Amino acid sequence: MIPEPKLFVAKPAAELQLIVMHPHVVVQGDFMLLFSRQGKLRLQKWYVAHSDKVKKKITRELITTILSRKPKMCSFLEWKDCTIVYKRYASLYFCCAIEQNDNELLTLEVIHRYVELLDKYFGSVCELDIIFNFEKAYFILDELLVGGEIQETSKKNVLKAIAAQDVLQEQKELEC
Repeated sequence: MIPEPKLFVAKPAAELQLIVMHPHVVVQGDFMLLFSRQGKLRLQKWYVAHSDKVKKKITRELITTILSRKPKMCSFLEWKDCTIVYKRYASLYFCCAIEQNDNELLTLEVIHRYVELLDKYFGSVCELDIIFNFEKAYFILDELLVGGEIQETSKKNVLKAIAAQDVLQEQKELEC
């Protein structure tokens, strides 16, 4: 007999049933930000249209709020009409805004998957890799997420697509 899967999700019981019945849970992200401990923005990807002025205001507010939080505090916070999910890896903070009814733990997994992909590609990624190879960081993110939703869960498939893109880029450079 196959044991029932255990769910360790901090959600009300009604939502847990929804997660069990629908294995293809979609997280709709509004944006993803990467910033340093010093508050320098390193990468931003917006999935909802905002003016540049609003983007700067949101970015400034969130960076200030997250950097002022103690390390032992929860990685989820209610902010305006969305939920902010963030995680610190070394000197970089990875921050996502999701709708309030989305699964925060799944969003943490998406962040972790992105960090794993960056690690595989760069070989132990650091802030300088993001600064000097930002186009690759964006490309990896675009292979993982499209429109703020998970496109590909397989690290292997994402890395294959990145390797194919690298080969194409090298061929173009040789032609010039």
